[in-house]
Amino acid sequence: MKRPVALLVLCASIAACSSNQPPDAQRPLTEKQAGKREERTRIYADPNGKKAIPGNHGAGGSAVRLKQPVAAERVMLDVPLIAQNPELKYGCEVTSLAMVLKYAGIPNDKLKLADEVKKDADPLAVGKNGDIARWGDPRDGFVGDMTGKTKGYAVYAKPLQQLMERYLPGRTVNLTGAPFSQLEDRIRSGKPVIVWTTGDFKLPDRWESWNHGSERIRAPLDLHVVVLAGFDPKYVYLNDPLAAKKMRKVDKNTFIRSWNALGKQALSYR
Repeated sequence: MKRPVALLVLCASIAACSSNQPPDAQRPLTEKQAGKREERTRIYADPNGKKAIPGNHGAGGSAVRLKQPVAAERVMLDVPLIAQNPELKYGCEVTSLAMVLKYAGIPNDKLKLADEVKKDADPLAVGKNGDIARWGDPRDGFVGDMTGKTKGYAVYAKPLQQLMERYLPGRTVNLTGAPFSQLEDRIRSGKPVIVWTTGDFKLPDRWESWNHGSERIRAPLDLHVVVLAGFDPKYVYLNDPLAAKKMRKVDKNTFIRSWNALGKQALSYR
């Protein structure tokens, strides 16, 4: 007679923030289990090995755990919301970083992050027709004025990772260029992800180009950065610092197309 084999299915869990457990230690949250502690369900194979059935492990059988738990269909992380306005009109990147650091239990301030992030000091020059003739490179540092007192633009993943590394030394993870499934894996592991997209989460439609030294920079002016805090089969859930909305529900395929167009830029931590 075949011995029954135990399969362990890990249910995604919700752990509310508490003084005894820092946010970084929380496990992913399921939408239906908000406020509850972790629950585990054991599934056992029937003696004939044809299908898995729930129940208690029978006497005399041997339990074998799967090396990898089955992924939850819906995973949510309770990432605190921080708004970029009114102080940082163009500060969606550092504000998203502030949210992730706060979730990780790292004290920080968005204005301090805005001051610390690397800048590209190449000033804005506008042509006779009003188009941007010369400006900085967001790959090197933040371009323009983040406060909005004068024109500002953005910063890309590498300079923001350098700042993130100061607060999470040796723990930052640059997922730029990775498939979206790896971002979902980070959410499953309880780590939110900073992602580059657009203001309406659709394909960018405000492309502009300008000179920077000997280079020609081409970038979308409708760029936006948010925190990926959850997903299910059809939607992603985003903390949006500009709209000041927590767990903003966006069609997954639409979002992925915009994220792809922005170079698949993404930052998380371990």
